[in-house]
Amino acid sequence: MDAQDAGGTVYTVRELAELSGVTVRALHHYDEMGLVRARRAANGYRLYGPDEVARLQQVLLYRECGMALADVKRLLDEPAFDARRALEGHLRELRLRRRRLDALIASVQKTLAGMEGDGSVKDEDRFEAFKRGLVEENERAFGEEARERWGDEAVRASNAKVMGMDKADWDETQELESRMKEALLAAMGQGNPAGEETLRAADLHRQWLCRFWQDGAYSKEAHRELAEAYVADERFRAYYDALAPGAAEFLRDAIRAYCA
Repeated sequence: MDAQDAGGTVYTVRELAELSGVTVRALHHYDEMGLVRARRAANGYRLYGPDEVARLQQVLLYRECGMALADVKRLLDEPAFDARRALEGHLRELRLRRRRLDALIASVQKTLAGMEGDGSVKDEDRFEAFKRGLVEENERAFGEEARERWGDEAVRASNAKVMGMDKADWDETQELESRMKEALLAAMGQGNPAGEETLRAADLHRQWLCRFWQDGAYSKEAHRELAEAYVADERFRAYYDALAPGAAEFLRDAIRAYCA
């Protein structure tokens, strides 16, 4: 049974598992890795008070966003970690996700209605939710920084450009990104950061960027600046290094050579 202490309810590991939906085995693992450390009763049983319950909530919210356990632990252990600010961030993320799900539901409903003879479905309607999801995800991850660097007008224009894409534009943009990644991997295989294939990858990257950037916003200086962020920012680095270890740094060097 749960008990009370001066700070609130105290749970056994099994009680907390039932309350949170996390398995007992997972709670043991969290304890052993120092992610959510349990207190110990006199008999050695694990106990969880209000602080541990609150930390577990943070863990689950970050996991819901796809963050690795080791990264969650590192973040929560930061001396400057602010639980209230983190919860506010979770709330913004969940609201964005809800809007995206609502848009996807509406898109599927329109498609089903069209199949049942209640009217044709426009291609624009089929892909509206995906485009909106991309805009909202970028806004969540990079919106504040992008506004500080390029200004509100540039960000709004970029978002409007994405939302204005028709199916052909969207497909061409996706294809361009695939070609850029293939060229990057081929260039890495050659190992020459200023070779012909490398410069082709950088040029494809430029073309892909211009699909999203405000018309007339591209410059070699802006391209180089973004390339530096691919190495300095862990989020960008992880995205490109998922293709191959060292891909972010190689692309940065390729863009440096392309923009020289």
